[in-house]
Amino acid sequence: MELKDLINQSDSEGNNNPEKESPLKSLEKDLKFYSESIREVSMEIINEGLSEYPIFAAHQHELTLGELILDRTDLGTSWSIQASTLEEFIQKGIIHREKKDRFIKTYKNPEDFICLFVVVPEGANFVFYPYH
Repeated sequence: MELKDLINQSDSEGNNNPEKESPLKSLEKDLKFYSESIREVSMEIINEGLSEYPIFAAHQHELTLGELILDRTDLGTSWSIQASTLEEFIQKGIIHREKKDRFIKTYKNPEDFICLFVVVPEGANFVFYPYH
């Protein structure tokens, strides 16, 4: 699956971000606000047996991945967060099956870190962000 298939860029009215040159600064600010909510969802995913590997997609567009848990338009923030799992990332071909074990080895303790899949128009990458 291509990144452009995940992002719907028709939602471009969100270009009023004064920190346009560094969107990660606004993401860090939002994560400080979101961290407890994300931790609760992460523990729910694990405790309900949905996955041992929750992944949270951070984006500023519409994303067809996971389930929206924090909507930037509703919350007045810069980033929205979708909850997903390693299994969905494999199913959608974002993480190739043969790289699953490598991903699991680099995955950090979900009680201490948010596994983020940060999506921007130029691409996407995984980041492990500590809870505050």
